Amino acid sequence: METQERQELEEMHRKMAELAEEMEKFLDEHEDEDGNLPEEDAETYSKMDKRLTALRNQIARRETLAKANAKAKEESGKMSWSSPLPNFFAANTKERRATDEYRKAAISAIRTGCKVIRNDLATAPDSAGGFLVPTEWDTRLIKALEEENVIRTLGTVITTASEHKISRVATKPAAAWLDEGASISFGNGTFDQVTLDAHKVGIGILISEELLADSMFDIETEILDQFSKAIASAEEDAFINGAPDQTTGKVSRPTGIITTIGGISTAYIETATTGAAPTADNIIDLIHSLPRPYRKNAAFLLNDATLATIKKFKDQTQRYLWEPSYQAGEPDRLLGYPVYTSSYMPTIANSGNFPILFGDFSYYNIADRGTRTIQELKEAYAVSGQVGFLMKERVDGVLVDNNAVRAIKIK
Repeated sequence: METQERQELEEMHRKMAELAEEMEKFLDEHEDEDGNLPEEDAETYSKMDKRLTALRNQIARRETLAKANAKAKEESGKMSWSSPLPNFFAANTKERRATDEYRKAAISAIRTGCKVIRNDLATAPDSAGGFLVPTEWDTRLIKALEEENVIRTLGTVITTASEHKISRVATKPAAAWLDEGASISFGNGTFDQVTLDAHKVGIGILISEELLADSMFDIETEILDQFSKAIASAEEDAFINGAPDQTTGKVSRPTGIITTIGGISTAYIETATTGAAPTADNIIDLIHSLPRPYRKNAAFLLNDATLATIKKFKDQTQRYLWEPSYQAGEPDRLLGYPVYTSSYMPTIANSGNFPILFGDFSYYNIADRGTRTIQELKEAYAVSGQVGFLMKERVDGVLVDNNAVRAIKIK
């Protein structure tokens, strides 16, 4: 390891040690007797923890790179200048998918009907056939999913390699006032777990052989655009309305927010009249039905038809409650809270529907299992001069805290 590299790593380790010591001191000064932190202190400690994690990851990356460089120098001395350089990242599939050669090979495979696979593409095959999408595509597809899928924007997205369990508090113990000399009784606080598994979603598209052969046609953008919009729509519907599937009745999708809220009588309020649209009073009741800690980052979620009704609400002075945003990128607001829309939110037309959700949607966790894959189907559509492409992903979602979201239900 070079002297400069060693000095930089030593400086990072020093900073990490100082931060860890600072965090320990912070806990000693701010934790109560039960080991709990006030809300503001917990937020401060969380930021410090993120800085520590970032430093730890940075050190790991630098050390890995230093080892690879040392290995490269060692190997380069053993071979002639005409020898090909060894692939030091051969064991890392993600690194192989990130190379420009892999991306170019993927486009070439699509254009040639996967006749020419080449060694570049063979480095990251899909176990079910086809190949893993290049990292650049995967990143762009995720970005497109976030732009198209409002729940991915508001929720918390994690990547898992297997089943993921999240622990949560089921019931909280209560404190009690004590007479002098009286014993403290232990509360009945309990814990449970939420499991994030994986459900498969896929989409197939057909592209003519002429377009595939046309070098002037941006096949990469076309495929990413079609795949991202179709998968985002399927995801958003599932994340909101969830299992079981409203058409087939099968539990083959993530658990939707409405599925969870609809099963808890205290998590929603009903309109006063059967079949009637929500009123301004219902909106106010909805806001205050959400526990105060969750209102800090709360937002509304509804469809455009419901939004049109909400925009007409007025207060006693005939002023509209709606607060349009005049700043680019900022959502409109209702009674001070951001408003987001989804075409998959239920309408206000039918009794039993949940047309308005309000809460902190970051408590909806989305688990992406592994990487997305793409597969070519040529023979099935050869007679029509088309080539089929399949893209698949495995994903799950669940509301990990049932107190974080409330809803209005049409009576």
